[in-house]
Formats: sequence, structure tokens, C-alpha cells
Amino acid sequence: MTELDARLADAVAAGDAETVRALLAEGADPDAVGEDGVPVLCAAVAAYAVESVETLVAAGADPDRPLPDGTTPLLRAVDAGSSAVWVAVRGSVPLRDGERPLAAARRWYEAGAEAELRRLTGAHGPARSEIVRDGESGRIREITLGGRTVRDGHGAILTFLEEDLRILPPVGELVTRAVRQADAYGDEDEDEHEECVDRAAARGILLSRQSAETWRAVVEFHRHPAPAHRAFVADFLSAAALMVDMFPHDFPHHRRYGERLAELLPGWAAVEPDAGVLAMLLRLLTDTCPPQARAFGLRYAGHPDPRVRRRVPWMLDPSEDPGAARVVRSLARDPDGEVRQRAAEVLDCDAAEDREVLIALLRDESPQVRERAAYSVRSGRDRSPAVTEALLELLDADGQDERLSAAYSLACRDHPRTPEAYEKVGPLRPEYEHDPRADGLWRWRSRNEPAGRRG
Repeated sequence: MTELDARLADAVAAGDAETVRALLAEGADPDAVGEDGVPVLCAAVAAYAVESVETLVAAGADPDRPLPDGTTPLLRAVDAGSSAVWVAVRGSVPLRDGERPLAAARRWYEAGAEAELRRLTGAHGPARSEIVRDGESGRIREITLGGRTVRDGHGAILTFLEEDLRILPPVGELVTRAVRQADAYGDEDEDEHEECVDRAAARGILLSRQSAETWRAVVEFHRHPAPAHRAFVADFLSAAALMVDMFPHDFPHHRRYGERLAELLPGWAAVEPDAGVLAMLLRLLTDTCPPQARAFGLRYAGHPDPRVRRRVPWMLDPSEDPGAARVVRSLARDPDGEVRQRAAEVLDCDAAEDREVLIALLRDESPQVRERAAYSVRSGRDRSPAVTEALLELLDADGQDERLSAAYSLACRDHPRTPEAYEKVGPLRPEYEHDPRADGLWRWRSRNEPAGRRG
């Protein structure tokens, strides 16, 4: 082993993807073998180091390299059970032999990750299990037993392999994979930024089919007695609507279903008994069937589950509808902080009654509610001293997000203390680089200071 390859093995073991990339650029061998005789690609797979795996494969590491135990890096990726690692190892080249990985993925999936791990290790006693992040947006269960760790994303890997091999599983089978682990992952509504990888894979494949037959077969599950199945249908329909909005020319088939969606959703939402699924339907109604949204918003404003009430403010327009305004002002006093937060987002600061409510929300016990109320008053024409005073108070808040929204609203209101307000915000973290609030001081100066004094 060369010194460069030894350093590469160390970088992979340390999970240092940046150094891995740099060493490969210097000429390290992507197929290098560590001191234990295991290719560095396999070490990266075992560590679930997705970025290192991607870098090694892109540099030419062989996923089909035969190993002394009869496996390959590709087969080890199947066993590891991470869909993100599988996608990284798989790369973009044609599979040389898809049957062995397919059989392995099916065996793990059908047995269940914990049961198969128990069979392979012969271990007894309880397994350690926790939900971890998999890739950029996946959630997955990681199981440790008998000194070995696997992840339970074999359903997603099986789905991807079938797509590679042009195997077309029935819609019902894909829906079953999507919901199989719903209980293990808890409530997973449309606000989740991370979701079960099996669910994401099944949904993606079903969306890619773009056929009326597939659409009908998925939608038929909205009558299923299990909430998880109905939630998956709502999730599928939301994703389809989003794809049509973002890429209308790439998904022409889905556009035909707009009228059918308008027919389906109101009747379904009217009888849906599960609060989590109902919350998903209300968002979908808001996005795709605005004429029906107001009626459902008014209907469910007093629903006992906060997940449903959180949807209501976005379904109503207080500036155009006095009845809706009264409902939103009532929700601004809701015991649930997220409900109050969303009410703050739609209240109209120029309406006297709404303004009084917003002033109260600017002093709410929840930092998130205070921040949303501060941001909400930015665009109003109102310049009442009471609103200004509440914004100035927020400049001493502990949270930078609150201080930034308060400073931004002061800038939008052309308040003379805007420079002082941004000083109190302090240096912004990198995640604020593209936040429009960060430019508030510059825009205030462009409107209020002579050209020679602008910073």
C-alpha cells in the first residue's frame, strides 16, 4: 500500500469526505485496500459514509469487485440496508448482475431487518434500535445486535433494484412497502422534512409511472381502513400536485387529474376520521381547491386536534372576509403555539382589530410566535407607536431570528432606529446568507440616506 493509499484509508475510517476527495485528486487509488484487507469502498459502506462512497465511486472504485468472502461492495451495501448508501454505491453505470442484489434485498425485506440480523448473528436478547438520518432527507431505523449494525431500508433498495431491472411490482405492493413501517416512525405528515426511506422510494416510483391506471389504483386506497394507507394517498396526491406546479412540461399526464382531485378531496375531507390525515387533506385542499378551502377552514377551526387547527389560518383570507378574520383572531389565542404562529402570518396589521391581536402576539410567550408576528407587520401601512414599541422590545430577545425579524420590519416601516436595530441583531450566521431580512438595512439606507453615506 502506498503512503497516499494509507492516508486514504485513514480518511475513510475517520469519515473525512473532504480529505478523501483531496487524496483521490492527488492520485490515491479508489480501489485501495486497508490494513484489514477490506477495500476502502467497503469501509465507507460499513460506516454509512454516503459522501465518501459517492466520491470513491465517482473516482472509479468498482462496486462489483469480487471479495474473498464471495460478496461485492454492492452486495454489502444491500446488507447494510441504507438506501442512501445503496444509491451512492450503485452509481449510474448498468448493473452487471442484478439478480444477486435483488435476491438479497428481497430476503432482508421479507424477513425484516431485525429478524434477519438475529438469524445471521445467532444473537439473543434485545436489539438496540434507533431512528437515524439516512442521506439528506431520509429517516431510517438502525438496529444493532450481536456486534453488527444494519439499517432497515431494504424495502427502498428493493424498489430501486426493481426499477433498474425493469420489474413492475403491483401498485398495492408498493403501497404496502410505503406504509409497512408507519408505526415504527410515528406520525409522519406533510410537514416532515425527513421521512421513511421505504415510503419515499415507493412514492417516487409510483409518481414516475404517470398513468391513469396507476393514479386510480393509488387513490383507491383512500378508502382503506388503516390511516397509514390513507395518509400515503394524500402524500402521493400532494407530491403529484407539486411536481405539476414545478415541472408542468415534464408531467403532462398528472395535469389531467386536477378536476378529479377537486371532486375527490371535499368528500374525503368531510368524512376523514383521522386528524393527521385530515390535516394533510386540508393542506391539499388549500393548494389545489381554493374555492372549497374557506368552507372547510371555518368548519374545522374548532377541531380538537391542533394539527387540524394549524391548517385553518392558511385556508382563510382575513383581509377580504370579516367572518374569516374573526376566526383567525380567535385562533391567535389558541393554546397551541403553532396555531398562534400561523394566525400571526395571515393577520392584517392595517385592520385595527387585527393590529391589537398582533401586538399581543409580538409579546407572546413563544419565541416562534413572536418572530412570526414581527415578520407579519413588515408590509402593513400602519405606523402605530404601539406596534413600533413592541418591535423595539424584541431587539433585546435572546433569539437572533426574533431580533432579525423585528429589525427587518422596522426597516420596512422606514423607522429611524433601523441601523441601531441591525446592530442589535449581530453578525448573521451562514444560513442567513440568502434571507431577504439580511438586506433590510441596505434597502433602508437606499431609501433614507444620501448616496454618500450609504455603507
